Amino acid sequence: MAVSQGGTGAATESAELELFITRVFDAPRKLVFKAWTEAEHLERWQGAPRGFTVTSHDVDMRPGGAYRICMRSPEGVDHWLQGVYREVVEPERLVFTAVARDKQGNPLLESLTTVAFVKNGGRTQLTVEASAVGLAPGAPQMLDGMEAGWTQSLERLANHVSRIG
Repeated sequence: MAVSQGGTGAATESAELELFITRVFDAPRKLVFKAWTEAEHLERWQGAPRGFTVTSHDVDMRPGGAYRICMRSPEGVDHWLQGVYREVVEPERLVFTAVARDKQGNPLLESLTTVAFVKNGGRTQLTVEASAVGLAPGAPQMLDGMEAGWTQSLERLANHVSRIG
């Protein structure tokens, strides 16, 4: 996290994060990719850290296609995330942008995420590489929670894949 002087002389915070997570799933690559790319599966695990529920999930899974997710916290606060798929290479790779927005629709942070699916026998090695930039005063705290959020989402994915496999 860096603090810089804005043009008005007021200090403004900017924050950046680079995140790499690798996990091996006890499921074939095709099944793990399916869980990432079909709305009926995404709703059950994606973007929802422990205690959160997904209340809305629209997805157009194709290069240039958009998605929009609403995650509700245990306290009942809605958190909106939207983005665009840049690459969809079945069953190897996904690349997408994401922008988290506040209640008024103002951007809080934006990220670029690449997900690689590597065949590992009958298992799948999945790597998430994300770079994120904070755009608002509360963004550093959001960035601080990104690793835990991704880790918890991937735990939910593992549980979901074990049920559908």
